[in-house]
Amino acid sequence: MKLGYTLMGLFCLLIIALTGCTSEDQVAGNLSGKNGNILRLFNWNNYISQQTIERFEQTCQCRVTQDYYSDNEELLAKLAAGATGYDLLVPTGDAMDTLIHQGALNVLDKSQIPNLKNIDPSYLGTVFDPDNRYSVPYAYTTTLIGFNREKLAELNLPTDSWAIIFEPEYLKKIKGRITVLDSQRELMAAALKYLGYSASDTDENHWQQAKALIIRAKPYWAAFSNTSYIRELAIGNLWVAHGYSNDMYQAALDAKKTGRRFSVDFVIPREGAVLSLDSMVLHHSGHRPDLAHRFINFMLEGKNSAELTNLTGSGNPNLAARPYIHPEIIANHAIFPDTAQLSRLEMLHDINHTQRRLLSRIWTEIKLR
Repeated sequence: MKLGYTLMGLFCLLIIALTGCTSEDQVAGNLSGKNGNILRLFNWNNYISQQTIERFEQTCQCRVTQDYYSDNEELLAKLAAGATGYDLLVPTGDAMDTLIHQGALNVLDKSQIPNLKNIDPSYLGTVFDPDNRYSVPYAYTTTLIGFNREKLAELNLPTDSWAIIFEPEYLKKIKGRITVLDSQRELMAAALKYLGYSASDTDENHWQQAKALIIRAKPYWAAFSNTSYIRELAIGNLWVAHGYSNDMYQAALDAKKTGRRFSVDFVIPREGAVLSLDSMVLHHSGHRPDLAHRFINFMLEGKNSAELTNLTGSGNPNLAARPYIHPEIIANHAIFPDTAQLSRLEMLHDINHTQRRLLSRIWTEIKLR
């Protein structure tokens, strides 16, 4: 899902006391969260269907409560501020790397997750968790360019390059009709890829080059946005947006459903982009690792996993889900990249404290210019 490093406004933390409950009547009667058989999930917004949740609740005779975050920085900030009691988190790789190094995650009991066999081996053994001791892949997104197909064709603008968000010769034609992600890591990654560097490059000189590129383009952008671009693209107020593949899928669907006289399309830039793998992990403060393992195994069933992709347009690492995913989603290479596109994608790596301070300073300079 959405995968970047920017500090958003924090949600209020809901504290629920968890104790055992074996009766269905007790479950139904304890909606306040006290004395309930409850799984507490800390997840991205709109990253699981309500039908899936209800089916799991019926299966386990339990309740699922969710709190939400809009990016990884918010997730890490809330946990650092003392948020506890979450059984399951769904962080992206670089945030998971941070949590592992902090000792914040519990080791999985794979004997309770037989459906782990359904995961495509190419999504296992990541640099963040080589032996998958802590994590099970959930879904993935790519960070790319979404655009109004008809408008950009009319303006004769390129749609397959990061140049559309960085080069003044193109930006002058769409000034005020373009947004970029309000994310340090994601926007810097796009600039670094356009300059020919790795998305995870940490060379300070390269960061300064990326900063200069961003500052040059900034006057043409309407806003830094992590969420509103979905609606604004769908209704035609925006012509270009830097964002996530699942968000672009939703914008395209909304434009079609409302009968707009244009279509929203989205592509992976030829220079390459970020692939973000979100995984299910057990937080050390959780009270119900038994329910957490059951939920992970439940979500690895083909039909349940496919329901996520059909709802959100997220990429899916679950091979057993493929037969149940809508064919038009499978055929979209911005969601399910082919071999050539995969070779141009990379996952963001975690950065150390010194690098994070430097990046924060650069980000402040960008925002103040």
